[in-house]
Amino acid sequence: MLTAENWPIAANMLTFGSTAPGGGHIKDAPASVWAVQLGQVKALGIDQIDPTDAWVPLAELPEERLAQFSSVLNDLGMTIPSISMTRRSIVDLRSGETHLEQAHRLIDLAPRFGATIVNIGFMQGLTGEQEDAIWFWLADGHVDSAEYRDLAIERTRILADHAARNGVQLSLEMYEDTYVGTPDDALEFLRDIDHEAVGLNPDLGNLIRLHRPIEDYRTMFERLLPRTNFWHIKNYTRDFDPATGAYATSPVPLKYGYINYRQIIRQAIELGFTGPFCCEHYGSDSLGVIAENHDYIREVLHSALSPEAAVPALALAGGPR
Repeated sequence: MLTAENWPIAANMLTFGSTAPGGGHIKDAPASVWAVQLGQVKALGIDQIDPTDAWVPLAELPEERLAQFSSVLNDLGMTIPSISMTRRSIVDLRSGETHLEQAHRLIDLAPRFGATIVNIGFMQGLTGEQEDAIWFWLADGHVDSAEYRDLAIERTRILADHAARNGVQLSLEMYEDTYVGTPDDALEFLRDIDHEAVGLNPDLGNLIRLHRPIEDYRTMFERLLPRTNFWHIKNYTRDFDPATGAYATSPVPLKYGYINYRQIIRQAIELGFTGPFCCEHYGSDSLGVIAENHDYIREVLHSALSPEAAVPALALAGGPR
């Protein structure tokens, strides 16, 4: 039974990046380097991580290195509730088949590490303009083509069949301009897949940071939470000046941003959400903010799951906007 104390809340290891301190890819670094980085997470009171292939791509590790990775985790007393693929679309025109193979590999590895979720998305590599921008989301990126939507559904369904056989759930990460880039698109994509082993990752932080019009986040969550099985969770400020048409957004800790996560997390629980949280943050001391967010979620869960939590969040959803 899930409680506020044992609910899986992981740190996304994306914060460390893929380059080892001495150069080269982190996947090729000695296990002692992994231990140092994981130890920084552990020192902040976080026992769970999402390794993400933007850090150590488990699907690319040979058996000997996987054993070393497991040993480091065990020595630190850390676990993995979810494994996320980052910018490795299974319908990428150049590398889609390779990414599909990697997704299958992660589905096979997930039970070994105790992960219940493999998270995939259709976002692709950053463009040159995005890499040069102060925040990559301020520049236009890849836009999914309707031409390959059927292929995306077919390949996702194949992965879902594999996940179901392994007792794992597949989660689809929402990201702008992809097949699951809006609530309408995401829910339609789920309907077309029609598979019990697939749910949504309502990473709406990806949307509220955009300098463009978006739906009210409360309305989006109301529609998405019933199909949510995993959650990349982060927050941003968001401002719009109608006089000039200018937007301003910036990453902030969960409790200070545009989304009221105390209300939304509680609403998710009332709707039956039982999946892992994965804390993310861009910029500043991202690991420190992740630790703050980890503790904040734990506190919100204590409040939401306590016997005294009498007023349903759904009743609060019509509050001030």
